[in-house]
Amino acid sequence: MGDWNLLGSILEEVHIHSTIVGKIWLTILFIFRMLVLGVAAEDVWDDEQSEFVCNTEQPGCKNVCYDKAFPISLIRYWVLQIIFVSSPSLVYMGHALYHLRTLEKERHRKKVYLKAELEGTDPVQEDHKRIERELRRLDEQKKVRKAPLRGSLLRTYVFHILTRSVVEVGFIIGQCALYGIGLSPLYKCNRQPCPNSVDCFVSRPTEKNIFMVFMLVIAGVSLFLNLMEIFHLGMKKIKQSLGILTKKSQTPTPILKPIFLLIRKPNKVTNRYERKYLVYFTADLGPFIIKAIVINCN
Repeated sequence: MGDWNLLGSILEEVHIHSTIVGKIWLTILFIFRMLVLGVAAEDVWDDEQSEFVCNTEQPGCKNVCYDKAFPISLIRYWVLQIIFVSSPSLVYMGHALYHLRTLEKERHRKKVYLKAELEGTDPVQEDHKRIERELRRLDEQKKVRKAPLRGSLLRTYVFHILTRSVVEVGFIIGQCALYGIGLSPLYKCNRQPCPNSVDCFVSRPTEKNIFMVFMLVIAGVSLFLNLMEIFHLGMKKIKQSLGILTKKSQTPTPILKPIFLLIRKPNKVTNRYERKYLVYFTADLGPFIIKAIVINCN
């Protein structure tokens, strides 16, 4: 089997931009699939064809019976499963890196603008301190290599989970359709050019059955984690929406505070106060307009 270093290094980058459930899924992929497949399972299938024995000497009979018993080597099948299940993560990683690069450019432009603004302010002014705090915050954000999971990036993340879930289901169904849950030690073959029904024997069937069941269970666990991650993201989105609605509902209602002032306007001819006005103000909280109503009281 080939080297997993390239795929492993790529999936390590995906690990940075994943959620908690996604990190667990990747850990299972590394340890219980790639590692087990490379260290233990491959040796079990080394004698898959050489030790496949049939009770006939008819030329070509053993080959056609082996082809029918093992349409595709399970080792190669599981390698294809890992590659196809991991491929949607590579698409998401590309989008995440592009999004992260865009955020870095925006932070750089904002930093240049703030530095130019900082040079034109007095060091003792409040604006100077505010700009310095903003620059420190931008420097702290630069250390974070993970792009925030929202907007188009969140949609890509959900889409890649759904895609790998569909692929996982397809490979589980495919394995069950080709081999069932396990292998039988005895395989009866009646294909041409075999003269009649031939008995063929599979090497180490119990050990192979253990690995087949193990890989099916791991595929089921991975599928369950995919569904859990979608549920986790959905609940998180619902909580965020409810939090926004709660925050809006807790916004203080504008309170009208009437202020009554009695103003007397002097008469320029008689030099006496003859006309009166009642001025009524409605004050409010927040950035609301202050209204004034003037009523003639004459």
